[in-house]
Amino acid sequence: MSLPCNTQLLHKFSSIHHNPSLTKLYPSRHRSLAQLPINININMNMVLIITDEQGITRRIGNHHPNLWDDDFLQSLPRSYDAPCYGERAEKLIKEIKGMFNALHLHSSSADDLYQHLSMVDDVERLGIDRHFQTEIKAALDYVYRYWDDMNGIGCGRESPCADLNTTALGFRILRLHRYGVSSGALLQFKDNDGQFLYSNAQSNEELKSILNLYRASLIVFPNEQALDDAKAFSTTYLKQALPNISNTNLSKEIKFNLEYGWHTNVPRLEARTYIDIYGDHKNTKNIFNSKLLELAKLDFNMIQSMQQQELQILSRWWTESGLSKLEFSRHRHVEYYFWAAGACIEPKYSSFRIGFAKMSAFATYLDDIYDTYGTLDELKIFTQAIKRWDLASMEGLPEFMKVAFKAFDEGVRDMARDAEKTQGRDTLDYARKAWEVYIDAYMQEATWLATGYIPSLEEYLENSKVSSGSRVVTLQPILSLDIPISNDVIKEIDYPSKFNDLLCLTLRLRGDTKTFKVEADRGEHVSCITCYLKDNPRSTEEGALDYLNSLIDDKLKELNWEYLKTDNVPRTSKDHAYALSRGLQLLYKERDGFSVSKFETKNLITKTMIEPVPM
Repeated sequence: MSLPCNTQLLHKFSSIHHNPSLTKLYPSRHRSLAQLPINININMNMVLIITDEQGITRRIGNHHPNLWDDDFLQSLPRSYDAPCYGERAEKLIKEIKGMFNALHLHSSSADDLYQHLSMVDDVERLGIDRHFQTEIKAALDYVYRYWDDMNGIGCGRESPCADLNTTALGFRILRLHRYGVSSGALLQFKDNDGQFLYSNAQSNEELKSILNLYRASLIVFPNEQALDDAKAFSTTYLKQALPNISNTNLSKEIKFNLEYGWHTNVPRLEARTYIDIYGDHKNTKNIFNSKLLELAKLDFNMIQSMQQQELQILSRWWTESGLSKLEFSRHRHVEYYFWAAGACIEPKYSSFRIGFAKMSAFATYLDDIYDTYGTLDELKIFTQAIKRWDLASMEGLPEFMKVAFKAFDEGVRDMARDAEKTQGRDTLDYARKAWEVYIDAYMQEATWLATGYIPSLEEYLENSKVSSGSRVVTLQPILSLDIPISNDVIKEIDYPSKFNDLLCLTLRLRGDTKTFKVEADRGEHVSCITCYLKDNPRSTEEGALDYLNSLIDDKLKELNWEYLKTDNVPRTSKDHAYALSRGLQLLYKERDGFSVSKFETKNLITKTMIEPVPM
């Protein structure tokens, strides 16, 4: 490595140990770098390895610092808090409900099915559908009366022929609302050779039809070849058509859907994007379109003000908890809040959003302690102390472990108190047991790392379903929602349910495929890639990635089924758990968007939670 790079890293290391805030935690290090009795080795991958005064070797992941300064967050103006905005929104909601209801009376039989579906699609993509649940149910019940699993539907209830655009749009929306619809309705749009029919004209109408076919193809269950074929065809068609599309807004809509699809899209991002597209694409001189757009903008900004207030609460907690002083770890509480807030916007679910951010932060601090900073001997004692849930058991351990455990223990207790308000029972022991299993899985991975053991892929994934952290960061927040869940029902979305297994597994697989190189640079050589290569020594890294990405696709299809099938689990609970899975897929879309959050993740947070929509 060149001298300038070494100098920069030494300067960074020096600045860490000159930070006055660390004096309490690491008093022996509050001296100049030249005075510190430690050895520093900087490897070619920019990872710091230190040996402290006791001769203990520690690794520091060289993560970038917190991007969201508390002073900045506390200064956010929350411009749409004033009561007048809520009053205007309520007036618009009432007027739009009237227009929804009038559709049954005034729509033409030539296109009434499409009009019903289009209205539902618009309010959902604009992020305001929670205000119109009764109207949406009535509209979809109406459409479903005319749905035919063999023939689909036409534009209107009296249409003699099925229409691809209406059938594809109807299939997607009806399936997402758990109506029983079959993908076989799309088969009639194929020719005798099994190819989807299309013209060479690439008109706006055909482009919209193919776009809706693509969107429908993403809501796929296992063994639905018709939807796999639809996805392959529509993806190719739209990508080839894009350079020739003169309609700028249609082009934007197609690009957004191709880029974010379904599993890497979250409602908040879609709403922010579709507001711009809708404003340019629809005829806003139409009174309904105009009111819909005004409500969408107003609602977005009001929710954003609420989110900014919650960010301020979260940031104060982070500072006061002492976690901000753990310089070796990733400080990503804001990113985790975005993960939850990207899908959950109901004002009454503040505890869910803030609680999820806290639980995720705890999982990350523990991850960095187990994966990098703690020694195996320390971790053994730390694990047993956590499982006793007693700070006094931390005696003799380093101060950073005490700080992490104290905040963690208090956070789990706080969430249990929130859950008790809804559940009517004490769930603290239940949550603690989930965390204990999680800690054991971390300890297993730390042992593998310390001993150089590479498990089989099956062994690794079985442990990873727990160590991925999906269960522990979602369990208590879901219990804080306003729906009581009995002990029997909670098992259908919690461990060891198929739904929970798939959530955890897809999280781990997606994470590993994006982080295995960086983690290997930090000396963490156990990942699904290395385990697959151990099982298949003749394979290559590229072959391993192909296999694992295919496995992710298959598991996401299974997850779709587990999510949308009819069962006893309250829909709200399942919706929020599934939405968190989509948020994870989004944040790992390009890279590990938590460890490296200064690019795509920062832009997403700025776009959805910091900058209001121009009115």
